[in-house]
Amino acid sequence: MPLKAKILNHSVQEQAAKMSTQSPIPKEEPGDEPDDVLFNTIYGVRTIELNRPKKLNSLNGSMARKIIPRLKEWEKSQLASVIVMAGAGERAFCAGGDVAALAQYNTEGPEGQARSKAYFGLEYQLDHLIATYPKPYVAYLDGITMGGGVGLSVHAPFRIATEHTMFAMPETTIGFFPDVGGSFFLPRLDGEIGTYLALTSERLKGVNAFYAGVATHYIASSSLGALTARLSELVFKDYAPMKERLAAVDATIEEFGSGLPHDEPILLAGEMRMAIDRCFKHNTMEKIVAALEAEQDGGRMAEWATRTLKTLKERSPTSLKVALRQMRLGTRWSISETFQREYHIASRFMEHPDFVNGVSARLIRKPPQAPVWDPPTLEAVADSEVERFFMVEGEERLELLSPTDYNQYRYGYLSLPREVEVAEVVRRGGQSWGKVVDGFLGQRNGKVGVREKVEEVLERMCDVDGSGDLVWRNRS
Repeated sequence: MPLKAKILNHSVQEQAAKMSTQSPIPKEEPGDEPDDVLFNTIYGVRTIELNRPKKLNSLNGSMARKIIPRLKEWEKSQLASVIVMAGAGERAFCAGGDVAALAQYNTEGPEGQARSKAYFGLEYQLDHLIATYPKPYVAYLDGITMGGGVGLSVHAPFRIATEHTMFAMPETTIGFFPDVGGSFFLPRLDGEIGTYLALTSERLKGVNAFYAGVATHYIASSSLGALTARLSELVFKDYAPMKERLAAVDATIEEFGSGLPHDEPILLAGEMRMAIDRCFKHNTMEKIVAALEAEQDGGRMAEWATRTLKTLKERSPTSLKVALRQMRLGTRWSISETFQREYHIASRFMEHPDFVNGVSARLIRKPPQAPVWDPPTLEAVADSEVERFFMVEGEERLELLSPTDYNQYRYGYLSLPREVEVAEVVRRGGQSWGKVVDGFLGQRNGKVGVREKVEEVLERMCDVDGSGDLVWRNRS
């Protein structure tokens, strides 16, 4: 592989914007692995290679303590123009955090739980630093990209999927919640896709990570090495604004686009996508389950509904209810508040039995076993227990390493158009199918995938009136 308060306490967001940025830059500690991250300089490119291939490049504290100081150093360097992060080996970008080690810590009582909480604080500081980084940052999602690997990539302006990409947020399978900024990026995906991915841990392979909005580009894995070399040739004037730099990087990546695979249609499309939105729009797990059961009554999506219900029954009931609440509240959180809130949620889970039970059963025991959840059913998880995960009153906020904050991604124009963008254009009136598609192609400079994405939205969501203009369907 090439180199690759209270739940609704709005004062928390205001405090996040004014937060102290004096948190010290972490340093390597005795016992940290010497070569778990490799750094390199290729002209203006600075590369970060996650180097634990036997562990699928799972992120740990040792790696975070190496990456953060380098990013802060490069932030100040005029010679560092573009950051590229990739994973070593043939299988993974980063398969997540090293949760097996954290589960072991948690069995040691409060002291061990404190070590686990400290790890999440460090990880979220790194993720927030990437999410607010002032230079172009490119992540090669060439292989398994799950959990902690998502945090290292999904908030960056450039996320490149390949035919090897395997994306998922599998946290509810191990008694945890979709963290690493999942509260921010998942609810901002189209419709209820984010809720569906958060609760079911559904995997998106290859180009479907691109179609869903997880990745911003899709190119062949074999082109990544050449892309890195080409990025190293870019030269920016010292005073060039970020938007100009991003445009140059974007154009360079597009040079390596070789078209989309014709044998991999959009997965979350058509009737399946409509069923996802129907079933996962509800605000309680009980209503989602009831909606899925209704889909089983002879409809076209009956088989999907049965399979999805089976999946949900295997997940931690506590994780499901917390994750659903997280998806609904996350639309209101800024990127800084997201990581501060998630730090508190993660800390609560370190004290909850489902995390140790889930990790031990799924990842440590051989062969893997079905976890024993506590409580064992959705009905047994009280609302008050769910709310406890979101209480922040009297808690110390996680100090972040960047003062930058925002409420919506600043570089969404580098991705495929979102469904809300298409809806806005259609609702202006006087828009034909061809006019809408051509408009977005022009807006995105002919970007690969725009036609496929926009046409899927139009086919699913629009009718055509007698004049040949599109009419947006309002769905309940």
